[in-house]
Amino acid sequence: MARYRDALCKLCRRDGEKLFLKGGRCTTDKCAIDKRKYPPGQHGQRRGKLSDYAVQLKEKQKVKRIYGLLEKQFSKYFKEAEKKKGITGELLLQFLERRLDNIVYRIGFTSNRNQARQLVLHGHFRVNGKKVNIPSYNVKVGDVIAVHEASKKLNVFGENLQRQQHEGVLSWLEVDFAGYKGKVLHVPSRDDIPLTAKEQLIVEFYSR
Repeated sequence: MARYRDALCKLCRRDGEKLFLKGGRCTTDKCAIDKRKYPPGQHGQRRGKLSDYAVQLKEKQKVKRIYGLLEKQFSKYFKEAEKKKGITGELLLQFLERRLDNIVYRIGFTSNRNQARQLVLHGHFRVNGKKVNIPSYNVKVGDVIAVHEASKKLNVFGENLQRQQHEGVLSWLEVDFAGYKGKVLHVPSRDDIPLTAKEQLIVEFYSR
């Protein structure tokens, strides 16, 4: 599958804000956007006012990058959200939040979504006791996500869970730090999703 392989920090600079694609590094003085608060490229410091279309496109691209998706995947989620009753933008974010790689990240097993995707692909997690190695797997309410018993010895899980325990857990998740597992309590509302995004702009982009 095609995947973005250039420097992740360029994506943050392009959007003009931290997307936290590198986890903890984004909160240190090594963060590229703190050093260069302008888009990458030869004309990065000379870009003018954006059109309405450009603003909508930029917001869509930002959310797509945060969750690490390609255009085909992202538009598929939007079409599914559009078919359901409710607020399309909020439903879109709910679909994205319930991806297995995102849940793994939100629980605190990993420091960022890229790491989560890689560890899911390598088969380090179990959903309700069964091996699932598909990052896009749709986690349902009541599902229990756990680190495979043989994988618990890896330092990455202990270190990340210790950090997450200090930072706290989202209200729609329950985490057993000692047991290396978490549970989805309910579908997150918009207020439950810590994401600085204007999803209505995404709806407007696809509704053109």
